[in-house]
Amino acid sequence: MGYEMTLLKLAIKSSLNRKASVLLTLCTIAISVMLLLSIERVRQDAKSSFSNTISGTDLIVGARTGDIQLLLSSVFRIGHTNNAVSWQSYLDIKDRKGVAWTIPISLGDSHKGHAVLGTDDAYFTHYRYGKKQHLAFQQGRAFHNGQEVVLGSDVASKLHYHIGQQIVISHGMGNTSFHHHDDNPMTIVGILAPTGTPVDKTLHIPLIAVDEMHQQSHKQPILIGNKPQKTNDHDHDHDHDHDHDHDHDHDHDQHDTHHDEHGHQQFTLDSQPGDLIGAPKQITAFLMGFDSPLYTLQVRRNINMYKAEPLLAIMPGITLRELWEMLDIVEKILLLFSIVVVLVSLLGMLTTLLATLSQRRRELAILRSVGARPIHIFALMSSEAILITFMGCLAGCMLFYGLLITANPLLQSQFGISLTIDWLSNYELMLLGAIMAAGTLMGLLPAARAYFYSLADGMSIKI
Repeated sequence: MGYEMTLLKLAIKSSLNRKASVLLTLCTIAISVMLLLSIERVRQDAKSSFSNTISGTDLIVGARTGDIQLLLSSVFRIGHTNNAVSWQSYLDIKDRKGVAWTIPISLGDSHKGHAVLGTDDAYFTHYRYGKKQHLAFQQGRAFHNGQEVVLGSDVASKLHYHIGQQIVISHGMGNTSFHHHDDNPMTIVGILAPTGTPVDKTLHIPLIAVDEMHQQSHKQPILIGNKPQKTNDHDHDHDHDHDHDHDHDHDHDQHDTHHDEHGHQQFTLDSQPGDLIGAPKQITAFLMGFDSPLYTLQVRRNINMYKAEPLLAIMPGITLRELWEMLDIVEKILLLFSIVVVLVSLLGMLTTLLATLSQRRRELAILRSVGARPIHIFALMSSEAILITFMGCLAGCMLFYGLLITANPLLQSQFGISLTIDWLSNYELMLLGAIMAAGTLMGLLPAARAYFYSLADGMSIKI
């Protein structure tokens, strides 16, 4: 034990004497380790986030597009579909034998960059995420009528909304909103518990609210230049930008308070249940669950051959696997890139040790003169390489966790990928072990060269 401690102290002091080159080598190893672990964690968590978004759904049905496009648009709110499904086709397929439940969804509206999803009460009953987990309410309840809205947890926290507040839905996706439905404010009656899926970033309203808002939007003034021209006395001037939108929400809050003081009616948590469906002409897509897997395959085949209109039915699990197969080459390229960066950093360490070896001949000769054997010199040089690699891995892990904490909110808001800030997995520990082994092997070459240096070679002056 005393020998090992002496060897470690010598390795540390020797490294400190060359702190500039050692620190540079250590930094390159740390950055490469951080890059390798980050790519692996993002890859694994991206798969997990996508896989956990929907479960327990047998089929997703939409207009005939690509399988992956339908999955991304209807479930992950990525991209959009150009066509829709007629309401009559939905009713026809819904009533088929073996269908246990259906969830209609209508997309296309937004609120301050967050997607708005029109649906009915089946969404809160049958939608599953993760390992077939039900949606739960953090506050409030599901909507009862066409003037109520249920928020995802991220929407409520980021926009600081609360139960009973009124908000305005906009027509158009993302941050580009083409029209604000000011004449139809929605009252917040529920906030869902966090799920780690796109549900958290979505506002949920009844289908009848979508239909009514779009009917109103057809009656709105025509835009000429940047300002609307009124078509009749009942139209209102809606010249909005995003900053004004926030002020407008605040105006609605004041308007609600004014109504309360005068005893006027407003929608509250005690509102009476009403029609949630209305008479929509079309929807974006719908989710289906079946009594038996046999019905799933049969109905899927029938939908894909549906004569009334071109429809597409996909199985989420299979389509998700197809997506990962498409991205497999990208994953391999990223992994190969990070491995190459690690090898380059370790080669840099080898170059540094070899370059300084000739300068250290006198130091090694002095050690030999005070009783150190060649095997001791070999162990010392190997220990330095192992120490530098270990410290690089340790610093890389610290950078890795710092990057996770910093990048997690951005990835969650922009791509819906939630990174797990947890202990290193077995695979990640195996990667670190491989780096340590590679660093040890890199240190054997300068250690072997030092082993064969003779005492006379170290003490002689070379010209």
